[in-house]
Amino acid sequence: MDARPVGEGVSRRSPLQRIAHNISENVALCSRALIRPARLTRLPQSSGIIVVALALVAGAAISVPLFDATAVEWASGEPHWFRAAFEEITRFGLSGWFLLPCGFALLFLAAVTSPQLSISARAVLAALGGRIGYVFLAIGLPGLFVSIVKRLIGRARPFVGGHEDPFYYAPFNWHPAFASMPSGHATTAVAAAIAIGAIWPRTRIVVWLYAAAIMISRVAVLAHHPSDVIGGALVALVGTHLLRRWFAARGLVFRANDLGAKPAPSFARVTMALRQAMSVRNPAA
Repeated sequence: MDARPVGEGVSRRSPLQRIAHNISENVALCSRALIRPARLTRLPQSSGIIVVALALVAGAAISVPLFDATAVEWASGEPHWFRAAFEEITRFGLSGWFLLPCGFALLFLAAVTSPQLSISARAVLAALGGRIGYVFLAIGLPGLFVSIVKRLIGRARPFVGGHEDPFYYAPFNWHPAFASMPSGHATTAVAAAIAIGAIWPRTRIVVWLYAAAIMISRVAVLAHHPSDVIGGALVALVGTHLLRRWFAARGLVFRANDLGAKPAPSFARVTMALRQAMSVRNPAA
């Protein structure tokens, strides 16, 4: 059998063929990294997360009979300009604001990362891709879960039926009017705040202010009850934490000993790696 040097044949492909080949190879590599067996490493206990989750469950349970109707009645009496302002704010709670940029960034990294790059450049791009991939999954998976579960629960949105009734449920109803619990916008906002803050701690104040604004906006625009928003935060908390443990157990993005983010490549190193990736040319072209 003839032995060929690594990379031979790559230069003979057209640019589109090389891009398609890079994408397929990198998607397969990422998939193997995510589904490989966990390392034999003991992860830290999740006591703090469990306490917060139980507090959110209790908060939602208390809110239903005591605060939901009162909060919605208050929001309904606010002036038009107040609700209009929150209508604009709440648009930024859609998951597409995060999933589309992250998806395009991952596709771009998969397209430009090739065996022709230096080992250090590939390591930098892999580290960047892992972080973006975590944010993408941390927002997308809880959002998908909520999109299904809220239809099964079938809680009515405020004032469905002509009056406010926080106990109005129609399980297994796929009409949007009965998709109140949990809030998808709140899930997206809290998941984004947790995921981005975990990887880039300096952003935590900004992302949590964003999350708070989105959660308040969902009640202000009469789209949800407070307990729906708390339920969305609960799903985001549990979903992002489970995914974080999954990544850490496989040596991805987070340390296994404390679930803290591994050191990220500097902006200068990322810039250098991207320049190298963009400078690769097809010799046969």
